[in-house]
Amino acid sequence: MYPRPIPETAKGARFTYGAFVWVILLLWLAPLFAIFLTSARTAEDIAAGNLWGIPTEIGLVDNYIGVFQLTPMTSYYWNSILMTVPSVILVLALSTLAGFVLSKYRFPGNMLLFGIFIGGNFLPAQIMMIPVRNLMVNLGVYDTVWALVIFHVAFQTGFATLFMRNFIAALPRELFEAARAEGCSPMQILVHVVFPLVRPALAALAILTFTFIWNDYFWAVVLTISDSVKPVTAGLASLRGQYYSAWNLLSAATVIVAIPPVVLFFFMQRHFVSGLTMGAVKG
Repeated sequence: MYPRPIPETAKGARFTYGAFVWVILLLWLAPLFAIFLTSARTAEDIAAGNLWGIPTEIGLVDNYIGVFQLTPMTSYYWNSILMTVPSVILVLALSTLAGFVLSKYRFPGNMLLFGIFIGGNFLPAQIMMIPVRNLMVNLGVYDTVWALVIFHVAFQTGFATLFMRNFIAALPRELFEAARAEGCSPMQILVHVVFPLVRPALAALAILTFTFIWNDYFWAVVLTISDSVKPVTAGLASLRGQYYSAWNLLSAATVIVAIPPVVLFFFMQRHFVSGLTMGAVKG
């Protein structure tokens, strides 16, 4: 099932594998390097066609300051924060509650309900575009941050419930039996037994959910029109002009948009890794 490790004696195979990894890594990093390099160029340098060479003049500071002075990036950033933070908190709360009930309580329709939770993850986003838009219009929240919050909470909770249910189901049954014997209510069991044990899983899920929601572009375009409510992903697209695009500012804005998920991952990296591997090894 898993690939066998390459023996130390197979020098040629180990060299080929290492070279292949470096080639793939360079191909993956090349666009990122190009974006960062473009964010350090001046508009004149780009107009001259110097896209991959050493910048003739460094405009790094001016470009990154100009993103906030010459574009509505501050508003886009604030909209993304207003959309992402409440969505992540609600998804974590709802998925933990649902995962706890679906994993530790047996009732008629348990698996059917669980299937409904995860069924939406298999639907292409495009077929839900018109119904979701019409629903937001009927609710009176179309072209507001709340439209994005409602959708992302509803859509991400399915995957998050699957994630949390599997972690909670792996917890020792004896812990729950001992808590019930002590007279704990289901809510007390959830707070005092489940929460402390699934913190790594919650951290991993928080990073994944934050990244999914922060980087979403499709629904940001479908559910918002006004620049005053657009998140950063839709805002980046609006920075392109009809006849002229300031690629140095656009590249600098792209780097700025990518910072929060990267910082969050490195800040919570230990919890993320332990959360993904939690329960993978028994004994």
